[in-house]
Parts: sequence; structure tokens; C-alpha cells
Amino acid sequence: MVTKTFLLLLFCSLIRCSTSNDTLRRGSSLSVDDDSHLITSPDNSFTCGFYSFQTNAYWFAIWFKNSKDRTVVWTANRNRPVNGRGSKVTFRKNGVMVLTDVDGMVVWETNTTSTDANYAVLLNTGNLVMKNQKGQIIWQSFDYPTDTLLPSQTLTKSKSLISASRKESVESGYFRLNYNNINVLTLNYDGPEVSSVYWPSPNPGFNVWDFGRTSSNSSKVAVFNDFGVFNSSDGWNFSASDAGFGIRRRLTMDYDGNLRIYSLNDSTALWSISWQAIAQPCDVHGICGRNGICIHGEKAQCSCPPGFEWNDPTDLTQGCNPPFKKTCGNSSRFRFLELPKTDYYGFDLNRSPPISFEACRDLCLRDCRCEAFNYRITGEGSCYAKSALFNGLRYPNFRGTTYLKVPTSMETPEFSSIFTCTDAPVVMIGSPSMYESPDKKVKWIYLYSIAIAIGVVEALLILLGWWVFFGNNALVASLEDGYRMISSQFRGFTYQELIKATNNFKVEIGRGGSGAVYKGVLEDQRMVAVKRLGDVSEGGEFWAEVSTIGKINHMNLVRMWGFCSQKQHKLVVYEYVQNLSLDKRLFSSSFLQWEQRFNVAIGIAKGLAYLHHECLEWVIHCDVKPENILLDAAFEPKIADFGLAKLSERGGQNSKFTKIRGTKGYMAPEWAHNLPITAKVDVYGYGVVVLEMVKGIRLPNVIVQGEEEESALMRFVRSTKRKILKGKELWIEEIMDPRLGGLYSRKQAAKLVEIGIACVEEDRNKRPTMGSIVQVLINCESELFYKE
Repeated sequence: MVTKTFLLLLFCSLIRCSTSNDTLRRGSSLSVDDDSHLITSPDNSFTCGFYSFQTNAYWFAIWFKNSKDRTVVWTANRNRPVNGRGSKVTFRKNGVMVLTDVDGMVVWETNTTSTDANYAVLLNTGNLVMKNQKGQIIWQSFDYPTDTLLPSQTLTKSKSLISASRKESVESGYFRLNYNNINVLTLNYDGPEVSSVYWPSPNPGFNVWDFGRTSSNSSKVAVFNDFGVFNSSDGWNFSASDAGFGIRRRLTMDYDGNLRIYSLNDSTALWSISWQAIAQPCDVHGICGRNGICIHGEKAQCSCPPGFEWNDPTDLTQGCNPPFKKTCGNSSRFRFLELPKTDYYGFDLNRSPPISFEACRDLCLRDCRCEAFNYRITGEGSCYAKSALFNGLRYPNFRGTTYLKVPTSMETPEFSSIFTCTDAPVVMIGSPSMYESPDKKVKWIYLYSIAIAIGVVEALLILLGWWVFFGNNALVASLEDGYRMISSQFRGFTYQELIKATNNFKVEIGRGGSGAVYKGVLEDQRMVAVKRLGDVSEGGEFWAEVSTIGKINHMNLVRMWGFCSQKQHKLVVYEYVQNLSLDKRLFSSSFLQWEQRFNVAIGIAKGLAYLHHECLEWVIHCDVKPENILLDAAFEPKIADFGLAKLSERGGQNSKFTKIRGTKGYMAPEWAHNLPITAKVDVYGYGVVVLEMVKGIRLPNVIVQGEEEESALMRFVRSTKRKILKGKELWIEEIMDPRLGGLYSRKQAAKLVEIGIACVEEDRNKRPTMGSIVQVLINCESELFYKE
């Protein structure tokens, strides 16, 4: 017996028996290549490791081991999968747990640098924790929830539950559970275009007391316990229908915008819903996207208005596209499409009761912004003109009708046909009689005729192709531009349209590395910024900018609306951002206050983190500076000028450029040293910008000291480091912008300086990632905006 046991142990050691580990220690790692390398909780309920969701796309995640579908409850950097080969999680000797892709790029890391974190374990609660030698928790996954809250896990003011984008996915969606600014826990839709609270009440001025809540609490904390009861500091309490101990549960913000408690049946390993926040699915805002209509019923069904088409049939939150371009003009060019018992919540241009139907219709016709109006007969008529069509809802008891403003030339099917089925029907081209003859035999003469016709057309195409590609090079270039315009998702403008919109390029509002920017007004009265590129005779830089910005969509990145490509004229049309660029609001008398500066720092970080870590093809901006940071009406930053951007394909090698790019003073040292260019060049530029925001002055200027030159930036960094190392108590006060008059958060300012100094390290490997910077700043966001 002893001999058999010894041989079995020896055999396992030789073939590396597939066993799970319960501890990850310093210096060790988990590899995506070996699925036996997992961390399992002591009670065998949870597993942590690499989880495959798509072909060659893996996430470092925690999941329920005993559920049939291995339900995921936590993911590290959920919007950034790693390669199925070569990726790994390493517990480095400096106490940091790091997830790296096949090319060694850091995708995610814990904020535990230089701590005494000694090992990582997965607890029976599903919490992945890093502990020191004393057993104290240094870091835990419970502090960074994704879409799920587990029993004993708390939800606080700095945390949110964010839904997945779709049912079979883990990437972030648009629905979230979090505390609002009056300490009330809400469900809201936070999409790329709009944000909207839909529970407990969509009304901005709702009375929290009517929903059993209170906003007078000073804290924001909620906990879901083992008994199946949820308690929040705002007075909101609920429990699972099967409340009691001994049942595995989870509270999940689902992909459809509903918050639910799920209970696990041990015998079937399946989940059942034991509580949900919203009984009627159509009460969820944004569920059918822009222009979409949710049909009230037991099961939500999304539909488009007649003639409209889905942007993405697999993701209905992307909404519906109208079959026409929205323009302003004579009222006789429009008519109204009647949608009975249908409403679009919010976005009211005005409310005009009492009013006749004709007067309501005329209000919408005269207002270019009006996309539709809703008319209700409740005693006397009420009129609601709509500037945008979100949160569409149709239900039998609604006593109103929505009238969509459409061109008179638009043809539409009957309204009733759009409310039959959510799936597009299979359409046969032509009638069934086309495919059979009375005697069920093919008439060969038709086949011969078709074959001859195809042969003639093919010969003509060959001749035309030879002439195009060998006889007319100018036409080749024209066709190439035409193909790009057709395949682009943006509107193509004519050069004459943009001359008229900008009043012959009269008002210049900025100048970037690739051209001047002018203020303009389109025919539909939209304010735009038109960038006129300089020397782009070949069009390479122009199409680089168009293709780059076409791949991205984020609230902190400037939005592109269209472009013009006619011969030598290359122009890009952007949204107009009211408060100009950061340099004009930082280095002038109309300077930003501290709260605005800190919010701008977070917004820039979020935008760059999206470019570096979340895009399908990661983008390096290459020219991060105050002039390229625009500020909207709420002083929310938007990163602009992608003329120098570089796409970095997933799993590709480091990029090399043929020439130095960017702006002197904001360029990382690797440009001058001819080193491969990575996302760390943007991190360097960000560091310079945040240090300038703290100091309130330009830092890249050169200072002459004897026979040597030293930049103001390096001098500032060197002197600040010296003050910090000496333990000088008032070091932050000495470097702050004096115009703030002491009105700032000392902790936030110190953190920004610390981040800025780390970002401008000459060794790029010592610079942090933008993802880690975002997390640090968010954790610091709640500090009071005054000098402590």
C-alpha cells in the first residue's frame, strides 16, 4: 500500500497533476496556458483564475464553482481581455499583483506597491484578498465590484455596480447602481449620449420620503448579508423571497438594467430570481436606445418606429437609425408619423397646457430642435415637444400619442406591423413563384442567357479595371477616397458647405499640430468646430484622424460628426466645445478653481485610460497637452486632436514612428532616444499637464543655469522631491497656484503632484498606467475642496 501511494505521488509530480492551489505567494504566478493553476476557496465554492468568454479572449476573474454556468462575480479590468497564450498574473516581489498580456503589457494591477503584502487567498465569501505575514488584509477584490455584490460585501459612495453590455458578456454596459449626490441609492442609465435616473423615480425633484428613503444621512453605505437581506444607509431595505441562512446568493446589476437577487439551487446548480427591483422591464431607461420603443408587457420587447432600422440588432441599447438626415427648413417639408399610446420620457423642450393639437403641431414645426411632440388629452390638451427621443415606451393605458417629425418624402409601413416581433423576419427576395415553374423543371434557356450575360459583364469589368489601374492614376486616388467615404460611419460634407458654415473660415478658435480649427454653424443650427488640415496632399494624416476617431467613443473624447475630402481640401467636423481649451482656462485671468481642476484631471485620465486599455485597437494619442484638452459647458474635459494618434493592435509589437511627433516640453524622452513608442508617452504628457494644473504656470520652459540648460519641469520635479524627502510639512503650500487663495484639498493636491512626478520619470517602465491613475484619483475624489 505504501509503495502504491509513493508511486502515485511520484507519477503526479512527473506529469504535473492538475490540482488547484489555495494560495498565491510573492514571486509566483498563474498562467493562462495552464488551467490547473487556479485559486480555490477553502469550502470549494469559488474559483479564481483565467476564464474564457470568447475565442482567444480571457479574463482574470472569480466565479461560482458549483453553478452550472460558472457565474462570474468579479473581473479584473473587465473591458480589457488578454490573449489565450502567454498572459499571466504575477505576484511581484514589490507586493503588487499584476495581470500582463502576451506582449508583457500591464493590463491590471493592485495598488499595493511597496507594501508588506505577502500572499493572496480566496475566501469562502468569494473575496480575493492579499494579506501580510500577520494575516491583515492589504487589498481585497470586494473593494472593486463589477456587476455583482456578494453577501458581506459593502457598497459605498465610491463604488458602483455596473451591468454587463449583453447577456453573454462581461464588458461594462450602461446601467449602474450607485449613490447620487444626495446620498440616495439609485438605478441609472449612463450611456454614451445621455444619463438618466429611472429608479426609485425618474423625476429630478422626487420626494425621497415617498419611497421610504432619506437624504439626511451623512454616510453612503449598503450591505447584503448572508440571510438575504439588503440594508442601505438611505433607509432602503429589501430581502430575498427565500430569506434564511445556508443559501448561496448574489445581488447583480443585470445587462437589461434590472437589479436582482439570485439564489442557487444546490441540487440543479441553477439560479432562480428571489427578488427584483423593477416589475415592468419597460420602466428601465435606455433599454431600447435612441428612437427605440419598448413595448409594455410581461417580457420587454424593443422595436423601431416605422422605416427606422436598428444600429446593432445584437445590442438594442444602440437604438434605431432614422432613414433620413435631420435638417431644418420650410415646415411644409415635414409631416408627422403617428405613434398611438406611445411616449418618450424626458427631453421636453416645453410643456404647454392647455393647447390645441394644431397649435402643438405648429410649435414643433417652427422649432428646428423639435424631433417629435407628444399630445395628451387629460381634460384639456397637453403638449410636450421633444428635443431627443430616448426612453420610448408604448403601453395600452397611456392616454397620449407621439408624433414623429419626418420628411414628407419618407415612406413608412403601417404602424401596427412594428409591434409584432422583436426579431427581424427572414425575407425572401421576390415572390415564391420566381423559384418554380408549373412543371417544376428548370427552363435551361434562361440559364444559358444568364451565363452569357454574366460573361459579357465580366469581360467589361476586366477591361475597365485595366484602364482604371494602369491608365488613370488620378482616378485611382479618387476611387480610393470615395471608398473610404462610403465605408465611414460619418457624414461627408462638401467644401462649399463648410465654407458657408464657417463664414469663409472667419473665426479661428484654435490651432493644433495638424491644422487650424474654426467655429461654424451648420444648416440645422448645430455649432461645430471645423479643423482644416494643412499639408495633406496625400491625405494620409487626414484619414489617420478619421479612422482613429471612428474607432472610439467616450465622454472624455471629443466627438466627430463628419468630414470633407475633396481634392486637396481635407477637413474634419467636430462637436463645438463651449469653454475652449485647458490652456486658456489655466494660464489666464479666468482660471479654474480647484474642484474644476481636479475633475479635469480625472476626466483626462479616464479618456486616456479608455484609449490605452479599452479600445478594440488601442490608441496612443502622442500629443497630450493643455491645448488639446477642451472643456464643455460643465468644464468636463474632452481630449481632442487625434492627427498624430497611433493605433496599437492587440498583441502587436511596440510601435515605431518615422519622425518625432508631439509638442516640445510634453514629449517623453523616448522620442529623442529613438526608442519604441508605447502608451507611456501619453502618461508622460499627462504628468506634465497635471503638474501645470497644480502650479498654475507653464513648466516646459527652459531655464539656463550657467552653461547648462534645465527645463522648468525637471527643476520643479527635482526641488519637490527634495522637499518631500526632507519631510517638509508645508511643501504642498509652497508649490500651489497662489491664485487659488488656499482654497484647495491638500490631500488631492499632494496626490496629483505624486502622480505627476511618477508620470514624468525618464524610465518609462517606472511610470504608472492610466488605468491605475484613474483608480487612485477616484479614491481621492471625495475629499473636501478646501485647504485642510
